Amino acid sequence: MIEWREKNISDRHLLMLLSFFVGLFASLAAFILHSLIHFIQHLLTGKFDAHTFNWLYLVFPIVGIWLTSLFVKYVVKDNISHGITRILYAISSKQARIKGHNTWTSVIASSITIGFGGSVGAEAPIVLTGSAIGSRLGQLFRLDGKMLIVLVGCGASAAIAGIFKAPIAGLVFTLEVLMIDLSMASIMPILISSVTATCFTYIFVGNTNLFTFMLENPWDVQRVPANILLGVFCGLVSLYFIRSMSACEGLYARLKNHRYGKLFLGGIVLSSLIFIFPSLYGEGYSAINVLLGGNTEGDWSKVMAGSLFSGHENLLLVYVALVIAFKAMATASTNGAGGCGGTFAPSLFIGGFSGFLFSHFWNMHNIGITISEKNFTMLGMAGVMAGVMHAPLTGIFLIAELTGGYAMFMPLMIVSVSSVMTISLFEKHSIYAMRLAREGKLLTHHTDRSVLTLMNLESVVEHDYTSVSPDLPMGKLVGKISTSQTSFIPVLDNGGVLLGEIDVAKIRHIMFRTELYGRMLVSQIMTPVSGCVGENDPMEDIMKTFENTGANFLPVVDTNNVLQGFISRTRVYSLYRKMVADFSAD
Repeated sequence: MIEWREKNISDRHLLMLLSFFVGLFASLAAFILHSLIHFIQHLLTGKFDAHTFNWLYLVFPIVGIWLTSLFVKYVVKDNISHGITRILYAISSKQARIKGHNTWTSVIASSITIGFGGSVGAEAPIVLTGSAIGSRLGQLFRLDGKMLIVLVGCGASAAIAGIFKAPIAGLVFTLEVLMIDLSMASIMPILISSVTATCFTYIFVGNTNLFTFMLENPWDVQRVPANILLGVFCGLVSLYFIRSMSACEGLYARLKNHRYGKLFLGGIVLSSLIFIFPSLYGEGYSAINVLLGGNTEGDWSKVMAGSLFSGHENLLLVYVALVIAFKAMATASTNGAGGCGGTFAPSLFIGGFSGFLFSHFWNMHNIGITISEKNFTMLGMAGVMAGVMHAPLTGIFLIAELTGGYAMFMPLMIVSVSSVMTISLFEKHSIYAMRLAREGKLLTHHTDRSVLTLMNLESVVEHDYTSVSPDLPMGKLVGKISTSQTSFIPVLDNGGVLLGEIDVAKIRHIMFRTELYGRMLVSQIMTPVSGCVGENDPMEDIMKTFENTGANFLPVVDTNNVLQGFISRTRVYSLYRKMVADFSAD
């Protein structure tokens, strides 16, 4: 079958065909996940009294995280958290090869977590699922790494497009967040996947949308100051969310060897927060719809239903502000305790609440022209999401498509750009990219850096080398040199630790003085290595080491300085030039 395909269907046409199926399967996975989440939530909370608190909020989240952790430990047996970060890692370090189980495991794990109340989103698991589908289809048909990256992007764009019925948002999400450059070879497959996923989502769920929104007070230039201030506020909220998430994740990471300790701590924190603030239960989209659909204090106060604040309309802004403050802790506790979910929905949730808080406070204190709480709730969603992801275009187009038109295009641009500019003063990378950036494994739109990131150190390490011991006589050293293929002769002790090197060019003046063969040892003529690299060093650092030392060969050592092999300047630069040519080709 593969041979027939290679003879009759070109790689480019196959890519177009596969992108259609990626869109279909990604939309189907999204439909299944949301159906499971809604089924579990309705089963557990459908009969809750909205006018009083319910003690079961203290139980369900813990049970959900516990069931998820059991599923991951005994069935998945792999880490499936931080879905979008894992896609970025697969693109930069594994030639876009994503494990097969990711095509279904995230759907099950996140449906349990979110259905039982986990305060995370379903978007990241579906993005990982869609990308895994694209990767597996590409591997099945033996496509190269470059085409696998495009199919991974197809899966991600299809997931976003399908969930929100927003094909353009899916496209720009792939461009901004996954850092996949658009060329003539990639734009068509990604568009096909996005449109296909959107069409099938309409078939599966009809015309219903995640958010119910009616535009009020079309934008005019008088609202520019309010839009700019909202963008700055969203940028600061985004910064708080990222920093709080990082701090909480760091706390749970220190408990990695205490599985039940993490479950207990995270479960107690999460269930307590949900008991006090039921809006934190699950994705929280129903709470956003309350703010979008309301017109009066009584309407908006329904967001406090089932909480200790219920019936106290005067505490609405206090409740909203506290929900914003504790959402990051609830999200981090969900994942930290063993749940599965993403930060896409939490950023939209916090954004919606932040936009409402800003606009309602503005109107209460008569600051300038009156602004619409509904409009600013949607604008806040775009602002915080753009700030958290460092993706202004995604925020602009997602909300524009969700609102069913482009009447809010100008304020969306102002808010999103202001938010990203604000957070960029404090955080260089998005919440997804910052982990990989610390390890030097982040793919960017800078071609040279992207190529260096995609280069695999193991592929250029040479393990066939001649080594000598420090007590070897010079006469025997000359014999070793005559059989060596390189001018780099490492000097190792009995444990393989690198002590120095023999540079043939530096000992040429004494190499043929036979009277020294029995009198001099390697330890007397060896020199310190001009530079060495670690086996986990990023290629960008290795290239800098070559440049700084002027060496033709660099030894590769582990953390104990044991030699693992060496890399040749000639071989590295040859591979680099080839990859730049391939990367730049359409």
